Amino acid sequence: MANTPSAKKATRKIARRTAVNKNRRSRVRTFLRKVEEALAAGDKDAAQAAFTAAQPELMRAASKGVFHRNTASRKVSRLAQRLKSLNA
Repeated sequence: MANTPSAKKATRKIARRTAVNKNRRSRVRTFLRKVEEALAAGDKDAAQAAFTAAQPELMRAASKGVFHRNTASRKVSRLAQRLKSLNA
């Protein structure tokens, strides 16, 4: 248990940040799920629209430190590759 005032404040800050990050991570997963579902259904237009919405959301999460930059880039790249193969 935190004893010093600074340690108590740190635990409060960590709790706030954890809540925000959890919300952001959940939001990104929702966007990714929409893309996955559209790809699985074979719906090109819906997949493209979902991907267009998911890409900035992923990069925003990366810039905020929720995901590593490379992880976000990798996810975007793989989704774009699958979208491209669906269109071909």
